This record gives sequence, structure tokens and C-alpha cells, in this order.
Amino acid sequence: MSQFGAPNDFYASGPAADASYNFDMPEFEQELNFQSFDNTQPSVPPNYDATYSNAPNQGLGGFYDPNAYTENSFGQEKSFKPGGGGGAPTGNEFEDEPPLLEELGINPNHIFQKTLAVLNPLRGTEQQILQDTDMAGPLVFCLTLGGFLLLSGKVTFSYIYGIGVMGCIFFYCLLSLMVTRAQVTFGAVASVLGYCLLPMVVLSGINILITIQGTLGLIVSGISIFWCAISASKLFATAFSMDHQQLLIAYPCAVLYGGFALITIY
Repeated sequence: MSQFGAPNDFYASGPAADASYNFDMPEFEQELNFQSFDNTQPSVPPNYDATYSNAPNQGLGGFYDPNAYTENSFGQEKSFKPGGGGGAPTGNEFEDEPPLLEELGINPNHIFQKTLAVLNPLRGTEQQILQDTDMAGPLVFCLTLGGFLLLSGKVTFSYIYGIGVMGCIFFYCLLSLMVTRAQVTFGAVASVLGYCLLPMVVLSGINILITIQGTLGLIVSGISIFWCAISASKLFATAFSMDHQQLLIAYPCAVLYGGFALITIY
């Protein structure tokens, strides 16, 4: 067995140890010649119009037609012209849009006119306004009535909506049998009954300040019921052209609003 341990045992000895190594790169006989280009000509941007000028008419004037869209001024909508033809501008798109309240079906003018018609039963109102199916005012009056009764310590929201829905269904069926000259709609009936609830809202507001039970309560509630019945019958007669039938429809109206008066007082 050979012994290892001498420091020079791992190095080469002899003539090979004296040889020198040349690490220079060898020279190739063939030279690398790179071509040079003459860049003295001025740069000309490519003409894409000339490239596609002979293209066939596909759909809307080829790939791109700069005359397809026109913009006259800022704020005006762009008018599209197929094939590059001319066309007049359609105007400002924001001016043609209806107001937001009108889009939601809320007409403040109609609400004001109906409210005045309820406050003053002798006041004349247009038939078109009364036939409008506006539910914004009735919802506000119902919520106000319920809020006033809640301040008096009475939670009667379910009674208000229950009596109101049943009354609307009853009057819709009744007016459909009585009216022959106009078309009765459920929305118009509900709108008139809801607006005529305004005297009951006033009665519930008075009930917060003073107690209206007893003789005083009967007098005030009787006035409110009469006011509601006259207003509702007048609006129904005007809306559906019910000539000489106002007193006939006033009695069911008095019965309906008498129920609201009972839940307001007691």
C-alpha cells in the first residue's frame, strides 16, 4: 500500500512540469466583414392612406374612414354617418333628457295642485291632473299620519295600510261599475284617496297637542270626516266625469275616513 502524505505527491514532476501554456486566442484566416448602409436619405413617414386607398369598401368604408364621425363643438353629441355621408347634429343630449323627478314619476306641480284641491273642495282642478297615478303624496301623508299617531303612543301603521288597501280595492270595484264615460284605473283611485287623507293628518296633529276625546273630539272628527268625504267625492266626480253622482259616492267616502278617525281618536 502506497503512503500518501507528502505535499508534492499531487503535483506533476518531470518535463511536463516545465512546459508553459499559451492561452492566446487563435487567429482565423477569414475576416468578418459587416455591411454598411447609406443613411443619407431623408426619413419619409409611411402613407397608409395610399396603401388602403384601393381596398374594397367593406361595411363602413374600409378599415378606417376619418369622415365617419363628426364633432361640431364641445358638449354636442357625435353624429354617426355610415359611409362618410353628411348629417345634421342632433343637439345637446343633456338638454333633451327629462328631469330626474319626472323619470321617477314624481311631478311637484301635480302634487301641489292636488293638495290645494283637497284643502279647498270648491276649487276646480283639471281632469288630467286628477287621473295621474301619483303615489308620492299619498305615501307621505300615510307616513305622516302614522308618525303623528306614534307620537301619541299608538302604533297603528298596520291599521293605516290595511284600511287603505281594502278601501282602494272597494272603491276601484265600485267606480268601475258606476263610471261609463272614462276608464277607471287603480292608481288614480289610490292617489285620490291618499290625498284626501290630509284632513286626518291634521286631526292626528291636533291630537298630539290636546286630547280630543269626548264632545270636542266628536265635533272635530266629524268636521274632518265631512271634509275628507266632500274632497274625495269632488275629485272622483271630476276625474271620471261623474255628473250628478257626487253625493252618491260621498257616503262610502265618509264611511272609509270614519275608520281612520276612529283609530286617530281612540
